[in-house]
Amino acid sequence: MRRDSSTVGWNGLGDDWIAFAQKNESRIHFILPNMLQYLGDVRGKALLDLGCGEGGYARELARRGAQVWAVDCAERAIAYASERAQQEQLAIRHLVRNSSDLWGLESGSFDVVLCSMMLMDCEDLEGTLREIARVLRPGGLLCASVLHPCFNGHYELGIGRQGEGAERQVVVRNYFEPREWSAPVGDSATPVVWRHRTLEEYVKSFVRCGLTIVDLWEPRATAEQARLARTMALLDRVPLYLYWKLQK
Repeated sequence: MRRDSSTVGWNGLGDDWIAFAQKNESRIHFILPNMLQYLGDVRGKALLDLGCGEGGYARELARRGAQVWAVDCAERAIAYASERAQQEQLAIRHLVRNSSDLWGLESGSFDVVLCSMMLMDCEDLEGTLREIARVLRPGGLLCASVLHPCFNGHYELGIGRQGEGAERQVVVRNYFEPREWSAPVGDSATPVVWRHRTLEEYVKSFVRCGLTIVDLWEPRATAEQARLARTMALLDRVPLYLYWKLQK
């Protein structure tokens, strides 16, 4: 497997990432349910969950009738995801791969590729998009979510947040910089490389890799979601996440 900064960083997190993913309020109450809604009916579809992490999406999509492959560069995450799928008797195929080198996956074999909160983390964005385009069938869809580049970035130097709960604000100090920095995830002491990519960079990369934007969504928190978690109160006023559908 290609060992770039993404592979090294996310493998270094080990069980810390699994624990973070399973307790993160924004992921549980906002990011994941919105993406499941965005994907729609997946029954009978060949679906690749690329950057699957601990496998939460893959398991739910398999329950909903999709034929699921789950791929991640983190070996511990894949081991955990595979164990959980076996315990629940879900027919999910798991692979450890770098997203820019999906060897062993046949060209034109998937109806849908899911990338939830992953494209901003991979070191080789265009290499990843080329591989996604390769494994998608003609007319197939990439459904992706990222941190919204206009309202998410380096909290101190680029795009920061001030205040708490409903009074929280986003302050844009510098949309273009910094592009890359190291910081831990959640309560972990292990740093990973974080990347800020502009809208222009994403869109031009999509075009160069043969993917056409067919839909864009900036989901807004419902009153119930804002009630469930203080961290989501800001999402009623500022879109911190951006969802795309792209077609091959």
